[in-house]
Amino acid sequence: MDTAPSAQPLTTTPAAPNRRRVATAAALASAVEWYDYFVFGIAAALVLGDLYFPAGSPTAGVLASFATFAVGFLARPLGGIVAGHLGDRRGRKPMLVLALTLMGLATTGIGLLPTYDTIGVAAPVLLVLLRVAQGVAVGAQWGGAMLLATEYAPEGKRGVYGSVVQLGVPIGVVTANTVFLLAGAFTTDSAFTAWGWRLPFLIGLFVLVLAWYIHTRVEETPEFREAERLLAEKEKDGHGSPLRTILRGHLGTVLLAGGSFAVNTATFYILITGVLDYTTRELDMDRGAVLTVSLCVSLTQLVLIPASAALSDRVGRIRIYTWGAVGIAVWAVPMFLLIDTGSLLWLAVGTFVASCFLSIMYGPQAALFAELFTPEMRYTGASLGYQIAAVGGGGLAPFVMVLLLETTGTSMAVAGYIVALAVVALASIKVLADRARSR
Repeated sequence: MDTAPSAQPLTTTPAAPNRRRVATAAALASAVEWYDYFVFGIAAALVLGDLYFPAGSPTAGVLASFATFAVGFLARPLGGIVAGHLGDRRGRKPMLVLALTLMGLATTGIGLLPTYDTIGVAAPVLLVLLRVAQGVAVGAQWGGAMLLATEYAPEGKRGVYGSVVQLGVPIGVVTANTVFLLAGAFTTDSAFTAWGWRLPFLIGLFVLVLAWYIHTRVEETPEFREAERLLAEKEKDGHGSPLRTILRGHLGTVLLAGGSFAVNTATFYILITGVLDYTTRELDMDRGAVLTVSLCVSLTQLVLIPASAALSDRVGRIRIYTWGAVGIAVWAVPMFLLIDTGSLLWLAVGTFVASCFLSIMYGPQAALFAELFTPEMRYTGASLGYQIAAVGGGGLAPFVMVLLLETTGTSMAVAGYIVALAVVALASIKVLADRARSR
């Protein structure tokens, strides 16, 4: 049931020390890349609206800021397409190095960018362009890091090895929240608004150091080397384009993968960005306290993600994946009822339980997506599926949340949005499971 429709066995025989080095590099690449990506989301909820989109009401500024946040997601499929195509033809490692370099430069650029008061309309324009660069970078990164980990995994441990890349998300959230908390703690409110918020972005320079390490110390995956020979044979027959192969023969699988995961990424960004704005702007909760709750909740994912991935190695990817999607659907309404109390304790309870269900889905997701496609088109197919979900779910989620709250006046509309995405996910998972069963 849990073998992907078009999967082929992943076979690797690298030495254990090399596996550990590659897994560590992939995990670090994912963590620093997501850190750079998430600091924008936190800044969008806290300061970017006033600094770069000052005209109009506070709500209009937040909507404009979150729209810029969403632009990064719209750019992610472009990164996935370009890096996926080249990654299937030229290798996983060079695309990961390129993605890290682009992310480091874009994030540092945001930290140095003058505000609207200094350079006028050029400020939001440049902010959008740098956010697009971040989106392209993260769209390119995930597939490279994920395949470095899973294609080096020993037999029976693909879920666990894939989960080290997934851990980059909570590590990125924890680090981004921690740096923002420290920046706020050591500056006054006026200093934080003036320059303190820039410090988390300037740390993006360290990404370039990791890019150099991976370039010089990490080897290409053995499975890509084998796929490279197969691709060369196909090129002789005029059928060597991974992107063309995906679009002609496997687009349905890509769309199903995206549909299955959109609820996860949407709920995640609602929790770390939308809820931060909602609780501080509408419920008058303390910014530092809410950030601390988000940080603590994300820490629990460091345990839950590898645990669910390990379980998927034993009982099957789709089964664990389904449990997570069902849990998200069931918990959406209770979660917002708890958040609406304005209590820090109930906020922590509501977001913690939701985070558990997100982790149950997210743990096996890397291995599941890798197994949906054969090696010569895996980077392209898996990246497209993931990034489609990111656009349809995560990128628009904070914007949709603010819009729903403004038009309906109730957080239950946001809960309904999550439930609707969960229904799409469960339908997509069922089709994937039926295809696997038929094979």
